[in-house]
Amino acid sequence: MIGIPIGLVYCNLGEWLIHKHVLHGLGKRRDSFWSFHWHDHHAKARRQAMVDDQYQKSFLAWEPQTKEAVALLGLALAHLPLLPFMPFFTSTVLYSCVNYYRVHKRAHMDTEWAREHLPWHYDHHMGMNQNTNWCVTHPWFDELLGTRQRPIAADVHVEAVRAA
Repeated sequence: MIGIPIGLVYCNLGEWLIHKHVLHGLGKRRDSFWSFHWHDHHAKARRQAMVDDQYQKSFLAWEPQTKEAVALLGLALAHLPLLPFMPFFTSTVLYSCVNYYRVHKRAHMDTEWAREHLPWHYDHHMGMNQNTNWCVTHPWFDELLGTRQRPIAADVHVEAVRAA
């Protein structure tokens, strides 16, 4: 059962690394597969006060939400061979992939829910610096690595929306 906390820590570190280095690192290059994250998802969320209406579209359309789901499915499938040897760890990774998609989607469809339940992710999109607050489900590695940045004043997010 030690695989459960190890899996949770592993997945949170994965969120931090992938978000920072893949989705923002590679994603800022227009010719990258990952460019949907920065150029579509971030742009929409910034313009629409955290809402990304692409989450309301069909999975049949090759939209950012579909690309996100395919990437998460790929991560889940890549860990499946470990299931017979590390069942608790692998099950936690599978759970974490599903949970990531679920909470990320809800955060971008329900701004108030995001502000209350994922304030670090809300700050990532709506704060002054979108190159902080890399974690989505829990801010553990942002806190540990010093990349959790809270707004300086209560109205920073409103000003960020106006400036975008």
